[in-house]
Amino acid sequence: MNTPPPWGKKKKPVGPEEFLADLIQKIRDHFEEQKNKERGGGEPPPQDSSKPDKERNLFAAAGKIAAVVAALILLRGIFSSFYTINPGEQGIVLRFGKYARTAGPGLNFKIPYMEDMIRVDVENVRKEEFGLRKTAKSNSDESESLMLTGDKNVIEVAWTVQYKVGDPVKFLFKISDVKQAVRDNSETVIRRIVGNMDFDYVLGNRAMLARIARQELQRDLNRLEDGIDKSEEKHGVEIVTLQLLDITPTDEVKPAFNEVNEADQDMKRLVNEAEEQYNRVIPKARGSAKQLVEEAHGYAVQRLNDAKGETARFKAIAAEYEKAKEVTRQRMYLETMQTVLPQVKQLYVMDKPVLPFLNLNAAGGSVSPAFLSPAQENQSK
Repeated sequence: MNTPPPWGKKKKPVGPEEFLADLIQKIRDHFEEQKNKERGGGEPPPQDSSKPDKERNLFAAAGKIAAVVAALILLRGIFSSFYTINPGEQGIVLRFGKYARTAGPGLNFKIPYMEDMIRVDVENVRKEEFGLRKTAKSNSDESESLMLTGDKNVIEVAWTVQYKVGDPVKFLFKISDVKQAVRDNSETVIRRIVGNMDFDYVLGNRAMLARIARQELQRDLNRLEDGIDKSEEKHGVEIVTLQLLDITPTDEVKPAFNEVNEADQDMKRLVNEAEEQYNRVIPKARGSAKQLVEEAHGYAVQRLNDAKGETARFKAIAAEYEKAKEVTRQRMYLETMQTVLPQVKQLYVMDKPVLPFLNLNAAGGSVSPAFLSPAQENQSK
């Protein structure tokens, strides 16, 4: 039989679970005593002599735990009241869940247990892809690229949207799901634009359609934030670029489309060759025609001046001829001979005419048949 030691039972350390159990039991005993006093029946149960010591231990342990908890709460509040915002970020401070202020990069302070802070990256450019093959980095689906043009043709359109945070407060609280809003509104805008255009126009005006789609997408997102488009204000989502990557027909009509495209390229090539030939020949012909016209004008002026000169010279000679006919006639004869004689190869001077005329230019000095009599022609034969 185990007998307790004379110095009493050894006290064991009280843990948190034992402390809570004893505290609950003490509360129950207190309420039972109050009920018994109100009924006036029976005597209170005998109390253990060690109960005061146990209560003092419980209260001491509770005080220690409360002090530790209070110290932890205080340290946590002190450490959480200071925070650092990195470059390219902004901190949105909420006081009891309501927007209070925006904190810039650097070390900042907030009231502990009253204010919360949300970091927003305002420099990073976010990207959404549409109509591309689904990969680990892309959430796009092939079905979203199929669109119907204004002339009832089906094409596949692939595009990307890049956006960043403009106003971090509006970015957080004006639109619940920014990523989904960008995807839905972007697809709506592209389908609306393509549906109002013809097939050939969409294929040939990619840059212009991308610019129009970017403006309309920004306007739609602005209306989601404020209900109206206030272009002068800074909005939560700022569209950086919208680029149409690929616009192609579906696989079923690609062979026919390729043939049409090749024919169109051949037509453009022939047109370019014709324009090249035109630019090479027509200016040259125009230059030659202008040259001939200028030469004709020059020739006309020359002939006119020559005629005027000859007329003046003839008038001068006629005037001199009237003054001295023999002298003028002789001078004209000599001037004519001076011009003609240098061009003559052979010169014969004869006092009397010679019959028959000899063809002096013929080889061997033979008589030309043109000057022979019929008898002489028979002899020669």
